[in-house]
Amino acid sequence: MVGSCRQCDQCTNDLENYCSKMILTYSAVYTDGTITYGGYSNLMVADEHFIVRWPENFPLDAGAPLLCAGITTYSPLRYFGLDKPGMNIGVVGLGGLGHVAVKFAKAFGTKVTVISTSINKKKEAIEKLGADSFLVSRDPEDMKATAGTLDGILDTVSADHPILPLLSLLKPHGKMVLLGVPNKPIELPAFPLITGRKLIAGSGIGGMKETQEMIDFAAKHNILPDVEIIPIDYINTAMDRLVKSDVKYRFVIDIAKSLKAE
Repeated sequence: MVGSCRQCDQCTNDLENYCSKMILTYSAVYTDGTITYGGYSNLMVADEHFIVRWPENFPLDAGAPLLCAGITTYSPLRYFGLDKPGMNIGVVGLGGLGHVAVKFAKAFGTKVTVISTSINKKKEAIEKLGADSFLVSRDPEDMKATAGTLDGILDTVSADHPILPLLSLLKPHGKMVLLGVPNKPIELPAFPLITGRKLIAGSGIGGMKETQEMIDFAAKHNILPDVEIIPIDYINTAMDRLVKSDVKYRFVIDIAKSLKAE
């Protein structure tokens, strides 16, 4: 984001991302009526309040997705109290958001279970990203064995998927936070929420103060997304590959070397 009203309750509490007049970094209308183009520009001017101070010697290319995927996963872990050492945290989906969620949750000292529909990502999750366990959500025996063991779940999946089986994994008083945006409305069963006093919530990016905190934490713990650097003229191919989930796990455009100013 590059703007907000700076006066409402959300803004005065460092939660500019929840301001009703929040301005997105790109494809939004700025205060002067122009369209924001964000990182897809060779030059950008922004209000200093919405600038993040980048830690020295922290890679800007690999670190860039932290400003979206990083804060989107860091903020709910902090806000919902899922950042305590020894907690059991589930991460649904191992994509752009999910792999960063695993890294932050591990840095907080939690035990992380990656939950996926396929066994294919197990080696990646455990050996490369450091997850403690891997759960195949389509395996009834796996799901039954893990029922009632998780303190919290970050659901990063945007494809349509059932919520009820995931709720069964939570302990009583457990929290499930939705970060992905499926096309269809989710079916929300009331009974398991009531009987276990379980919470289902959503979360979107974070305020500027928390975003700075996240970047500093990432630099301290050397948390970086897994990225593929591309020139800007590769963008259409990259979009095609995104549709096929053919990227681990974020494309980053090298603007300086490939965008030619007119």
